[in-house]
Amino acid sequence: MFVASLAKRLPFFYGWVIVAVSFVTMSIGVNARTAYSLFFPPIVAEFGWDRGLAAGAFSFGFLISALISPIVGRLVDRQGPLLPIEFGACMIGGGLLAAVLVHEPWQLYLTLGVMVGAGANCLGYTVQSLYLPHWFTRNRGLAIGIAFAGAGLGSIVLLPWLQSLIADSGWRSACWSFGLLALAILVPLNLLVKGRPRDLGLEADGHADGQAAASAAVDTVVDRAWAATDWTLRRAIRTARFWYIALGFFCALWVWYAVQVHQTKYLLEIGFSPMQSAWALGLVSVVGIPGQIAMGFLSDRIGREPIWLASSFGFVLCCLCLIAMKASPTEMLLYLMIGAQGLLGYGMTSVMGPMVLEIFQGRHYGSIFGIINLASIAGGAAGPWVTGKLYDLTGSYNAGFSVALGFALVSAIAIWLASPRKVRLVPGRVRRPA
Repeated sequence: MFVASLAKRLPFFYGWVIVAVSFVTMSIGVNARTAYSLFFPPIVAEFGWDRGLAAGAFSFGFLISALISPIVGRLVDRQGPLLPIEFGACMIGGGLLAAVLVHEPWQLYLTLGVMVGAGANCLGYTVQSLYLPHWFTRNRGLAIGIAFAGAGLGSIVLLPWLQSLIADSGWRSACWSFGLLALAILVPLNLLVKGRPRDLGLEADGHADGQAAASAAVDTVVDRAWAATDWTLRRAIRTARFWYIALGFFCALWVWYAVQVHQTKYLLEIGFSPMQSAWALGLVSVVGIPGQIAMGFLSDRIGREPIWLASSFGFVLCCLCLIAMKASPTEMLLYLMIGAQGLLGYGMTSVMGPMVLEIFQGRHYGSIFGIINLASIAGGAAGPWVTGKLYDLTGSYNAGFSVALGFALVSAIAIWLASPRKVRLVPGRVRRPA
C-alpha cells in the first residue's frame, strides 16, 4: 500500500526511486563479490593453497550463477524481481557470515563461492538488467548507468574499509561485518522494488497513463518485421544475433573478472603496497561512476554499439598497462590502467540490458536474457580460473592478461555484428518530424 501510494503521488519520480534503490543494492551486492579480490591474498597465505584452487572458488560461484540464471530470468518474467533480489540478499549475508568457519577448500567454495557469487547474481547486474529497462525509454541507458554506478561508490567506501578490517582483525572479521551490513540494509530496502511501471498504474518514463505515454513516444523501430515478432526463447536462439550477443558477453565478462580477481595479488607482487593495491581496486569502480553514467547517457544518443566498442578498448588498454607494469611498476601506468578499466571498460554495463531488450523486446525478454546471461557468467567464471592456472603453469600473469586482451577485441567485434541499431534506434538517433 505504501509503495502504490508513493507511486501515485510521484509518478514521474518513482522510476528514479527504483534507480536509487538499485544504486544502493549494487553498491553492496556487487562489492560483496568484488571483495573476494581482497580476501584472496590472506586466504592463500593462511592455507597455502594453489592460486588456481583458491581463485576457483570465485569461478565456481560464477558457474552456479550461470546454472540458475535462466531460472531467475523466467521467475522475473512471471513474478517480478522482488523474490530473487531478497533471496540474493539473504544468500550474500549468509555466505559472508558462514565464511568465518572456513577451514577446507569445499567450505570456501560453498560460502564465498556459491552463496556470495550466486547471491550477487540474484540481485546484481543480472536482475537489475531484467527489470530496470522497463521503467525508461528515452533515458534507458542513463538510468541504468546511474544505478550501476552504485557499484563504484560502494567500492570506494566498502573495499578500503574491508581492507582495514583485514589488516587489523583478519579476513574472517571482515566477512562477519560485511555480512551483517548486507542483511541490515538490502532486505528492507528492496521492498520498494516493482518489476514494471504498469504494476503501479504507470507507464515508462513516469507517465501516469497510456495516453500520455503514447503522445510522448518516439518511433524507434527500424526493422518492423523483426520488432513485430513474438520473440520466444526458441525463436531467439535460432538467430545469429542471439549468438553474437552471447559471444560478446562471454568475452567481456572473461576479461572483466580475470583482471578484477587477480589485480590485487598482481599489484602486491610487482611492488605496490597492500593499501595501494586495495585503493586501486576501489578507484577502478570510483572512476567507473562517471564512466557508467556518461556511457549510458551517450548510448541513448549515439547508440549501443559505439559504447560497447569504447568499453572494449578500455579493457584492451587496461591489459596492456598491466603487462607493461611488470617491467615498469610506475604510478603513471597504474592510474592509466585504473582510468581505462573504470571510465571506459565499466561503461558496458549500462548497455547490456538495453541492447538485449531492444533486439528481443517482448514478454519473454527475461527468459531470453537469462539464457544469454549463461554465456556472460560462464566467461566471468572461466576468466579468473584460467588466468590463475596460467600463472601456476608459467609463473607469470603475462599469458593470462594477454588472453584477456584478445577476448576484449573479440567482444567488440561480436556486438558490432549483433547490430541492435538495425532493429531499433536509440531515441537520440531518431529524426523527429518538423
